[in-house]
Amino acid sequence: MQERHLNRKQYFEEQAATCEKYYIPYIENIVPVSGLSSILEIGCADGGNLLPFAKRGIDVIGVDIMDGFIELAKENYKELGIKGTFIATDIFKTDNVLGTFDMVIVHDVIEHIYDKKNLLLHIKNFLKPGGVVFFGFPAWQMPFGGHQQLSRNKYISHMPFIHLLPNFIYKGLMKAGKEPESVMDELLDIKRCRISIGMFKKLAATTNFEILDERFYFINPHYEIKFGLKPRILPKFFSKIPYVRNFYTTACFFIIRPV
Repeated sequence: MQERHLNRKQYFEEQAATCEKYYIPYIENIVPVSGLSSILEIGCADGGNLLPFAKRGIDVIGVDIMDGFIELAKENYKELGIKGTFIATDIFKTDNVLGTFDMVIVHDVIEHIYDKKNLLLHIKNFLKPGGVVFFGFPAWQMPFGGHQQLSRNKYISHMPFIHLLPNFIYKGLMKAGKEPESVMDELLDIKRCRISIGMFKKLAATTNFEILDERFYFINPHYEIKFGLKPRILPKFFSKIPYVRNFYTTACFFIIRPV
């Protein structure tokens, strides 16, 4: 596992910085952030993505199934003196308890959920009329689309494309690297839950969502603060080729709303 995934404070600050510099300007192409009064993030982890919105006076609520992440989020916001509400819960079991929001954020989450159709249908319960959803996720076939950077083995965590290997070879490689069973199970589950650009578009259509905007990055915006690489949008030529683009898209942004 890479150091930034162990240093949660660093990860929180990096997420907040990337959101401020890249996510918010992207969202503002479609929705004026100054006009938002409430935001829900599903799978908020430590709450870094919500911080720039909270600093603007927007009511933010973050939910995550991991109790430990929620406790860290509460500590982070308390330390900064910023208002934010964080709840440890399964989003599929919350229904109308949380209320409705101007925007729902689902960033680096959908690739971990098997029942994606149910997720999108469930999200509609949390949207005000005219509300939108911001999705961000890595295209499955991109070099680290399998989240192998979460590996405890320092060599495996830096190997691109290995998640595309057949399951028995992928698992054998992790066993050879003495990967803990819990990590192997997580990485194999991500492989099972994978999502591509084409899959997401079909999913949006079948759940009656309209795609308001999409953007594909050759260099993920988060790579700037992680690796010192300047973000680059995928050239239009590649973005129009359905299968090929998946190998070159390290981050997908979508803004959608119910039809």
